Amino acid sequence: MDQFTLNLLFVGASFALYIGIAIWARAGSTSEFYAAGRGVHPITNGMATAADWMSAASFLSMAGLIAFVGYDNSAYLMGWTGGYVLLALLLAPYLRKFGKFTVPEFIGDRFYSPTARLVAVICLIVASVTYVIGQMTGVGVAFGRFLEVDNTTGLLIGAVVVFAYAVFGGMKGVTYTQVAQYIVLITAYTIPAVFISLQLTGNPIPALGLFGDHVASGEPLLARLDQIVAELGFSTYTERQTDLLNMVLFTLSLMIGTAGLPHVIMRFFTVPRVADARWSAGWALVFIALLYLTAPAVGAMARMNITDQMWPNGTSGDAVTLEQVETDPAYDWMANWQKTGLLALEDKNGDGMIQYYNDKSAALQERATAAGWTGNELTINNDILVLANPEIANLPGWVIGLIAAGGLAAALSTAAGLLLAISSAVSHDLFKGQLTPDMSEKSELLTARIAMAVAIAVATYLGINPPGFAAQTVALAFGLAASSIFPALMMGIFSKRINDKGAVAGMLVGLGVTLVYIFLHKGWLFIPDTNSFTDADPLLLGIKSTSFGAVGAMLNFATAILVSRSTEEPPQEIQDLVASVRIPRGAGAAIDH
Repeated sequence: MDQFTLNLLFVGASFALYIGIAIWARAGSTSEFYAAGRGVHPITNGMATAADWMSAASFLSMAGLIAFVGYDNSAYLMGWTGGYVLLALLLAPYLRKFGKFTVPEFIGDRFYSPTARLVAVICLIVASVTYVIGQMTGVGVAFGRFLEVDNTTGLLIGAVVVFAYAVFGGMKGVTYTQVAQYIVLITAYTIPAVFISLQLTGNPIPALGLFGDHVASGEPLLARLDQIVAELGFSTYTERQTDLLNMVLFTLSLMIGTAGLPHVIMRFFTVPRVADARWSAGWALVFIALLYLTAPAVGAMARMNITDQMWPNGTSGDAVTLEQVETDPAYDWMANWQKTGLLALEDKNGDGMIQYYNDKSAALQERATAAGWTGNELTINNDILVLANPEIANLPGWVIGLIAAGGLAAALSTAAGLLLAISSAVSHDLFKGQLTPDMSEKSELLTARIAMAVAIAVATYLGINPPGFAAQTVALAFGLAASSIFPALMMGIFSKRINDKGAVAGMLVGLGVTLVYIFLHKGWLFIPDTNSFTDADPLLLGIKSTSFGAVGAMLNFATAILVSRSTEEPPQEIQDLVASVRIPRGAGAAIDH
């Protein structure tokens, strides 16, 4: 059976499963559409949360960024996992006790203000749309390769599939679909990693193999990788290269952004009791760790395999010939990925070889000039690395089909959760809560589904021209959530003194400043070539746009506290409400306030 047919079988079977589950668990009420009837078991919810969380950025892009950058991008791992600790300890149980459907509804009630609820809707939509761009980028990459179509066509196909099962099932359907998607994606991620770890280190556990010896050379794997990349003019793999300030701010931004992401927080509204919300976060962290402990190994081993293929005679010998790339089956993966436009080979100096090296390295210029090299001749998109990994390692065809299904499961599961958060904010918080409070439940469900369709269309359009790799685009969304939603939730739960005026001012300042800073570096509304600065030459103190969310959060906190202290205290009943919400123990079922 040829590889294309195998891919279709794996992808088609997984899609049939997802859509079947969505039809079986179709939401018939607003409670089922928004919160799955509040009847999801903590373990089930933890698994669904993990799938909701482990997006195209985690599955596709994170290992690619780690592979080509190394230690510096370990901030993704630290920030994203640390965020779940914050969620479990500081947010999930208290928000569940409050007993509402959405994040803006909590903010509107806690700060006794329709304006606060409206501002929260705006913050949610801005962060979620930015996040879903990254997911649609990943969908396009996966579909483009495995259905052998161009990136844009793949993205359009993915948008149709997401629409089909997210609109049908709401939170109830999405929850059980995400459980299936977690099983698919974690299986797809770990099986190739085990094969590759065995090939390179002889150890079947990738996380341990990473610190083991490289079989071919007998040297420690990481030491061997450091040596190879340094010889090719790249930064060493295991040492920090970026400044400490950006790394700390970036990690902090990812942590508090994780704890402020609406589509993740919504998952904790689906469990029966307050204690289950905390257990859900704990189980989610366990399920997420299975992938995150494997990702550094996947990245390092893929970088090793690619480098060995490009320099089969060693980095001091000749590069691979163009003839070998075109005739040797071990290099078929390059031809496959060239069709997608995400990998390119160019024999710039006409010597019949493909030199892969850092052509910006001053230390390598003497060797490059003497050898007649005229620039790096391999261009590879970071987002393809995990999907291409089984092909690079020449693994069996069924493993390649499995990784295709896993990559799509990762992107689609998070896209569905984000679209649900957007549609809930529009239908429940904007229309039902603000514009047409007397609308029927049937009309509210219809509005939610229309909002989801519009959100998919916008995300698809922006996904065709994303502002960065999937993980970089997602990092921007985390910065927006960190600067706007997280401070409002924290102050709403832990401070009786923060009033409506302070909360609104804080969210507007945090979101506004962060959004402007991102647009200055990534282009206004993410339109290419409209930026005034780049992350290589940032505007303020060397702080990159992906790290600025932590600064925006600090401005949010400071503004809210200053404005609240300068104005009247919240009403006594709101202060009593805050006191009651902060005591989750013994509350039993969540209560409506």
